[in-house]
Amino acid sequence: MSTPQEDVQHENAGQDVIAVDADDNELDLVNRLDAHTGDGIRHRAFTSLVFDGEGNILLAQRAPEKRLWGTYWDGTVASHPVDGQSQTEATRQRLEEELGITPDQYDDLRLTDRFEYKRYFENEGVEHEVCAVLQLTLTDRSLDPDETEVAGLMWVPYERLHSHPEWYRQLRLCPWFEIAMRRDVR
Repeated sequence: MSTPQEDVQHENAGQDVIAVDADDNELDLVNRLDAHTGDGIRHRAFTSLVFDGEGNILLAQRAPEKRLWGTYWDGTVASHPVDGQSQTEATRQRLEEELGITPDQYDDLRLTDRFEYKRYFENEGVEHEVCAVLQLTLTDRSLDPDETEVAGLMWVPYERLHSHPEWYRQLRLCPWFEIAMRRDVR
């Protein structure tokens, strides 16, 4: 478990997230670190699933330095919009920051789902989020990953992953991605 001094120095202590009710209605801004410790505070989040034109999904391994779910594999990028930012705007921003994916590489960014979940991670913290799921298809698979965010990348046949997640168990998938994938009907 992290110490209070480590928490104060963590970069998330200087950021806010948007607290929401179960229907994703905005309530207030809360400290990002507070939202992810103790029992957590329900807040707005998103995960984006990036596909290519051949039915593959881009999985991104979270950098080891991530406080929660470091080295786990995610459905491309996930984060939190900031005050006044839509999930679509936040997705575009994080795609560019984390992977170098620019809007000219896709034109079909769309919201496909929204769900609430709560998961604890070891003794480090908790995610309690209303998570929007956004999907897009790349027309250009050029990537420029930021190593402080992404430890690895892998294109995976989505139908195989969706139908047989047990075949990919060794990847240790992030819980929000597993939920999004389980709920996805293509």
